[in-house]
Amino acid sequence: METLSSARSDHKPARPRPGAGELPPDQNFRFFDNRQKYLMFVNTCSEKWVVASRVNLELSSIHPRPPAVRLFDAGVGDGTVLSRVMRMMHKRFTWMPHYIVAKEISLEDIRLTLEKMPDRFFEHPATVLVLTNLYYAEAPWLNTHSVAAASSMVWKEVPLRGTTSADFEEQVTELQPFLAQDWRARISAKSGNPVYEKPVVLILYREDQRFLLDSVIPRRGAAQADFDLVIASQPYRARASTAFKAKKVVAPLAQALRPGGRLIGIHSYGQDPGLEIIRRIWPDEDPFQTRRRDLLAATRDELGRAARDYNFNAYSDARSIFRYDMHALPNEIQEVSSTIGTSTLFAAWNDAAYVAQIEDQRLEAAMKGSDYLEATREVLQRHRGLWFNDESYVISRKRDAL
Repeated sequence: METLSSARSDHKPARPRPGAGELPPDQNFRFFDNRQKYLMFVNTCSEKWVVASRVNLELSSIHPRPPAVRLFDAGVGDGTVLSRVMRMMHKRFTWMPHYIVAKEISLEDIRLTLEKMPDRFFEHPATVLVLTNLYYAEAPWLNTHSVAAASSMVWKEVPLRGTTSADFEEQVTELQPFLAQDWRARISAKSGNPVYEKPVVLILYREDQRFLLDSVIPRRGAAQADFDLVIASQPYRARASTAFKAKKVVAPLAQALRPGGRLIGIHSYGQDPGLEIIRRIWPDEDPFQTRRRDLLAATRDELGRAARDYNFNAYSDARSIFRYDMHALPNEIQEVSSTIGTSTLFAAWNDAAYVAQIEDQRLEAAMKGSDYLEATREVLQRHRGLWFNDESYVISRKRDAL
C-alpha cells in the first residue's frame, strides 16, 4: 500500500468557497448526474473490482441464517461491484438462497445494473433481487416514512420465465418502458439532492424457484431488513458534513444489520496523485471532509444507547487505506520522457475531477485554457501513473445483540 502521507484522526479541513455565481458544492446536482464523467471513470479505473475484492473479505466473516444470505448494496451504481460480489457469494454460499436489495435513484444506473443480471440468475437460480429508489433510512425495509409517498408506491414483482440467460435477458429488456415511466427523480429545492418522484420496489426472481423462495420474497408492508452484509461504497457526497453522513446514511444502514451482520463503508481518502492534479488548478481544494474515525464516532453518537450493540472498526491505516489505478497502455506513462496521448490526459483529468467531485461550473472555467492538461501531464509523468486512495471501515452488530 503506497500513500503520500499518513492519516490524521484530527483532520479538519476547511470547506472551500465556491466562486461567484456558483452553487455551493453541497447543493450542486449536475455533477452527480453527468453520465459521461461517471462512465469514463468506471471504465478507466480499477476501483470497482478493487472495492469488490474488499467486500469479498467480509463474506468470510458473516454467519447467514435461514432462509437466505441477505445483502444490501447502498448505492449500486452501474452494478459492477454488485455483480462481482454476487459471483463471490455463489462461490462461497453455493446452495443457499440469496436475498439482495440494491438501492439506486439513477435510471441509467438501474438499466446498466439490470443488463448484468441475466447471467447471475442463470448461475445462481435461488436469487431474489430487489431494486429500489427509496432513501437510505427506508430502502432496507422497503417502506416509506411518508404516508403520501406510501400511497403512490409502485411495487412490481417479475417472475422470470425460462431457464437460460437469453430468456431472462429478454424479460429484463421488456422492463425498459416501465423504468422510463416510473423510475423518475427530481431535484430537491431544499437540499439540491436527487429525490424520487414516487417510490419504486422492483422484485425479480426465477419463476421455477418460487416455491423454494416463498419465504425469501418480500411482501409489501412486511419486509424485514436483518442483513448479513451491507455495502456502503461512496454512498454520500465527500463535502457533506460528518454529522449528515452519520445521521442520514451510516446509522440507518447499521440499524439494518442482523446480529452478526457487518457493514463495510468505503469513501475517498485523498493524499494521492489525483488530488495533486486538482490542487495544481485549485491550490486550496480539500474535498475529502471526513476521516473514518470521525465518521465512526459520529455514528456511535447518533445511535445513542443502541451503539453498545455494535463494534466500530477503524482498523490501522495499513489495512484500511487502499489504492486503485487508472488504466493506461503498458509503456505510455512509465517513462518520464514518454509522450502521453491526449485521450489518456483527458481520462486522467476526468477521473481526478470526478473523484474530487468538482462541480461543472468550475470545470468549465478551468477547461477554457490548457493549464489543466499541463498539470495532468506533469503529475502523471512524475508518478509514472495515476492512482487514488480510498479508506474503509467496518461496523458489525454483536451476535448477542437483541
